[in-house]
Amino acid sequence: MGKKYDHIPESVQTFIQQQHMFFVSTAAADGTINLSPKGGDSFLIQDQSTFLWLNYTGSGNETAAHLLELPRMTIMFCSFTGAPLIVRLYGTARCIHVGDKEWDEKLSLFPTPDGARQVVEMNVEIVHTSCGFGVPLYDYQGDRSQMPQWIAKKGPDGIAAYQQKENSVSLDGKTTGLPPL
Repeated sequence: MGKKYDHIPESVQTFIQQQHMFFVSTAAADGTINLSPKGGDSFLIQDQSTFLWLNYTGSGNETAAHLLELPRMTIMFCSFTGAPLIVRLYGTARCIHVGDKEWDEKLSLFPTPDGARQVVEMNVEIVHTSCGFGVPLYDYQGDRSQMPQWIAKKGPDGIAAYQQKENSVSLDGKTTGLPPL
């Protein structure tokens, strides 16, 4: 049933590209463990061992804080329609912020970069598939409109100010690495 790979095989890449949602999990040495759902046009496979996702501005920034301390991360995709399948990507990751030399290049890879907080680059070390028989069936209805509306209303300066106020420190008081304004 389950298979283990040291890269993202083409069949798994195809499955990932068909998904509308994925989950990101990180943890620091102590404190909270973070598990976040992500969606939209926020992920892409750069090559067989590199996964990128665009971390939009949100109410917390736990992933960035955790990656500064322990750069391990797990990404999970699961099929809610069609054949049952779960794919987990295990590896190490880092955040690329505004002002980093790779920021413009990486950000340009995403079709809707407005509201971006970081680009997370993951070096995939293990890909594990499993059956997904226990995952329920759901129908995808579309992306929510609230995020793009909120981003447009705040504008770039408002987003930057929000990030400084709400996203510079994690729930556990750890720095997230956001550059100052």
